[in-house]
Amino acid sequence: MEYHHQGYVRTDPRIRPASGFGIDRPTEIPRKMDVLIVGAGPAGALLAAQLSRFPNVNVRIVERRPSRLEIGHGDGIKSRSVETFQAFGFASRIIDEAYQITETRFWKPNPANPSEIVRTVVNPDDPTNLSEFPHLIVNQARVIDYFMEDAALAPGRVVPDYGIEFVDLAVEQGATHPVKARLRYTSGERQGQEFTVRAKYVVGADGARSGVRTAIGHRLHGDAAMHAWGVLDVLAETDFPDIRVQCVIQSNDGGNILLIPREGGHLFRVYVDLGETGKDDNGAVRSTPFEAIVARANAILSPYSIDVKSVGWWSVYEVAHRLTDGFDDVPPHLVGKQTPRVFLMGDACHTHSAKAGQGMNVSMQDAFNLGWKLGAVVEGRAPATLLDTYAAERKVIAKDMIDFDKAWSTLMATPAEALSDPTELERAHVAGYEFSNGYKTEYPPSQIVLGNEHQALATGFPVGKRFHSAKVIRRSDSNMVQLGHLHEADGRWRIYAFADKASPSDVTSKLHRFGLWLGTDPESPVVRHTPAGGDDDQFFDVKVIYPCLHTELETAHAPKVFKPKRQPFGITDINKIFARGTVDKQSCDIFAERGISEEGAVVVVRPDMYVAAVLPLDARSVLTEFFSRHFLPRG
Repeated sequence: MEYHHQGYVRTDPRIRPASGFGIDRPTEIPRKMDVLIVGAGPAGALLAAQLSRFPNVNVRIVERRPSRLEIGHGDGIKSRSVETFQAFGFASRIIDEAYQITETRFWKPNPANPSEIVRTVVNPDDPTNLSEFPHLIVNQARVIDYFMEDAALAPGRVVPDYGIEFVDLAVEQGATHPVKARLRYTSGERQGQEFTVRAKYVVGADGARSGVRTAIGHRLHGDAAMHAWGVLDVLAETDFPDIRVQCVIQSNDGGNILLIPREGGHLFRVYVDLGETGKDDNGAVRSTPFEAIVARANAILSPYSIDVKSVGWWSVYEVAHRLTDGFDDVPPHLVGKQTPRVFLMGDACHTHSAKAGQGMNVSMQDAFNLGWKLGAVVEGRAPATLLDTYAAERKVIAKDMIDFDKAWSTLMATPAEALSDPTELERAHVAGYEFSNGYKTEYPPSQIVLGNEHQALATGFPVGKRFHSAKVIRRSDSNMVQLGHLHEADGRWRIYAFADKASPSDVTSKLHRFGLWLGTDPESPVVRHTPAGGDDDQFFDVKVIYPCLHTELETAHAPKVFKPKRQPFGITDINKIFARGTVDKQSCDIFAERGISEEGAVVVVRPDMYVAAVLPLDARSVLTEFFSRHFLPRG
């Protein structure tokens, strides 16, 4: 975290100075706003936190509950989500609070006595080291708390308006605030009263029964798997030896269990297989008594048992896989011709089982994808066409996620004796790790993603996929840091310049010539699109990484574009210059780890941490043209 550059900070540095609509933010909802967010779940909370970092965007978030969520049903946090938490500044805090999954243990029927289970296989949680961050279990309500805290401390000072529900909306094309939304108080002195607001954009993050989705004429399509599960969060006395380890348990004839330890050291969750439901069940299975679920769990766990002492939460649900027919309000025949004004995120777009732990994680990535785009368009940085990319990118991801979840939940519900290969479940768990943790997401070429013609220059940063962090040495203080951890959710684009093998002092090197062009040429995107009067890096966070040892590098060697001035005092920021090296007997070489060519490379990363381009250091016109697609000319 960087601070003090605007003067000595005497209080919590997480509290950024209020600006824009964050100054004297009114408690009463205004009748006109830029963005109305409906629903304060994880997706809505992340979107609020992102847009609060665009203080000139007038944002309100409404939630029908009278107060914060206390018990969240989702709890699995994939490592890609923790990378996102790092961008919002609270990864280390939530890691300390959460349970960390390090391995998964598989239990199967004992061949000598099939009525009992035995441990068979132990799989490491991240077998290929896809991330330096852990896989967490923590209450969904706490995830929301962290995002809401961030939103309240960011310059926009966004806080939720509880006790207000969405009723309906209408879009009036051509108006300055074209979305007319009707809202209703659900609690307090004004309970039942309705009022109308107008917004430039409305985002429905209001769950599987989304009123926003209904208002724009979309539906969820799909089917139920006709299979029911009971889920329990309990404190229990037990002799099961792996109660504090994630387990997949297959019994011979009593169904299956997914066991997930919860944060805090004692609570655990069990998803208990209740078997197939008939077509004429009509939801009757949902009334299964708690005692029957516990009995079923004990039958599966034999010869072990659980004796429940306290219940945090429990429910019965039937697996359903459904996908909406649209992620925004633009009809298919008008895509690219009409600006989307209403968007859907999270469960409003896609529903599925809980077994693969996708719901909250995919929903938050929906919001991270949309947030910076809305902020850039409303603030006048980007053309409205940028908003078309949200539905184009996220609908494909949702479809892939549902297909994956169908396969995994079906496998989880298959009795052990019915599998043709007894190791099928374990192998599927390992094979699906990259997808289930969010690392298979690969955005195709578009307005904001180039092709992979130059991928060979940086093979470890695949175009369209998330930026995979690696360690570097920061020259200013000789500290070893994770490069990706310096990416904040501030709406800025990242331009990483990986130097060629020439000496850092060589002013004829490809890197030096690229740096001079980037910092001074009128065709450079940094020069063309950075407003005068503010920080040099307010829209572009430009960093340089040299292949030499950090002890062979001086900050004076780097072109000025890598040493931007910070306002209001014009202080030079020397923290953007990096190299490989050895510190405290630890070595790092990002060039070797991420396959960076000796010719160097430019890696462009979107505000949501996805690689948008890999280019040669001399591909200047390509870089200019790329940013001209989604940046408006400086006014």
